[in-house]
Amino acid sequence: MRKALLLSLFLVLVVPQNSFAASKTVTGAFGQSLTASATSVSNNGLITVTGKRFDESVGIYLAICVVPKKGLQPTPCGGGVNKAGVGEGSFWISSNPPPYGIGLADPFQPGGRFTYQIRVSKQIGKFDCTKVKCAITVRADHLRSEDRSFDLYLPITFK
Repeated sequence: MRKALLLSLFLVLVVPQNSFAASKTVTGAFGQSLTASATSVSNNGLITVTGKRFDESVGIYLAICVVPKKGLQPTPCGGGVNKAGVGEGSFWISSNPPPYGIGLADPFQPGGRFTYQIRVSKQIGKFDCTKVKCAITVRADHLRSEDRSFDLYLPITFK
């Protein structure tokens, strides 16, 4: 018992505790989770964002956006609405996109999962994220643009 206690104390003191301390997770109304590798970032830095347990029948957008008033759609967003399927600022994730979205939207991985790296800029259009609240956001895609039940926010700050 004493050896186990000493070993635990040693591990707490020697093993770096901050290796995952910067990551943050938020859970949505349907059990889906959104995790960011960091929420305090440098301008033009990259954040790894992962999602789990998303409803694969509902397409989503993943982007950095200005946090709106409650009940409103997150906008403006960095990277815009990524219907071209390119860029690091926003992503369209859908396992059943409309015909024009095939090859543009990325399908969910099994279990409603995804992992992307998002390039973060403190400037979103005319908005400065050091002066207004910005977040890593998920929302239903343009096929359900008025549906706020899929919205998730992980607030970010700039170092």
